[in-house]
Amino acid sequence: MSVRRTPRHVACVMDGNGRWAAQRSLPRTSGHRAAEAAVIDVIEAARSAGVGWLSLYAFSTENWSRPSTEVGFLMQLVRRVVRKHAALLHARGIRCRFLGVGDPRVPEPLARDFADLMTLTRNNRGMTLTVAFDHGGRRDIVAAARSLIRSGVPADAVTEESFAAHLPFPDTPDVDLVIRTSGEQRISNFMLWQVAYAEWVFPQVLWPDFRAGHFLDCLHTYQRRERRFGGVLPAQGHGPGEGSRRDGGQGPGRGQPPGPAPDQPPYQHQNGADRT
Repeated sequence: MSVRRTPRHVACVMDGNGRWAAQRSLPRTSGHRAAEAAVIDVIEAARSAGVGWLSLYAFSTENWSRPSTEVGFLMQLVRRVVRKHAALLHARGIRCRFLGVGDPRVPEPLARDFADLMTLTRNNRGMTLTVAFDHGGRRDIVAAARSLIRSGVPADAVTEESFAAHLPFPDTPDVDLVIRTSGEQRISNFMLWQVAYAEWVFPQVLWPDFRAGHFLDCLHTYQRRERRFGGVLPAQGHGPGEGSRRDGGQGPGRGQPPGPAPDQPPYQHQNGADRT
């Protein structure tokens, strides 16, 4: 498989834990607990498929409005998962980052575990795993605007590139593919700047049931897309403004490869038993 046809950056909105639990007459916390297996499966599948950047939406700024018992459970669960899998992630050469964690309501021990894992893996050169925790896309944009103003850049000198340099982890490439499980079709304030030209896939699978086979199906769907970035494919015309993009055909401002050809062969499922 050509590396060029693999999305460089895949982001997952991990949706459906509560509905998974409700379908089984279980408390919502059971759905969150069951989600751990899907997280590890997707990380391994993405790394094996050659994805360079994987972002997982774990907890939003809006999630603080959930019942305090559920929020408290999530904080404890995430800490346990981080501590349980830290050594394996490091052994796999994965660089770990946490996008958000600026709210004082994040327990100090959990924030410390996040910082320790980022320090442990910061020199790894494999896949970059970003966990969006206490994340809000609008908040990131507002913070970047404030930082840009404080830096003294004149208004007429502001560009997309100079603005993006003030976002968290500015070396993160734009998202190529967003996977939102459960069939819901919303952005939910997730990496709003970075998903500007992303392809979206909405598998009808609740996150706790999502496995490597489903993830590879989504990559195959991406392969079949023709990414235009607001332009027109060269074969469709060469009139004024046609077939051109501001980035010379490499995606908006990040040097990303164009989308996959429709005749690209599908990914092979690593474990057919994982599919539901």
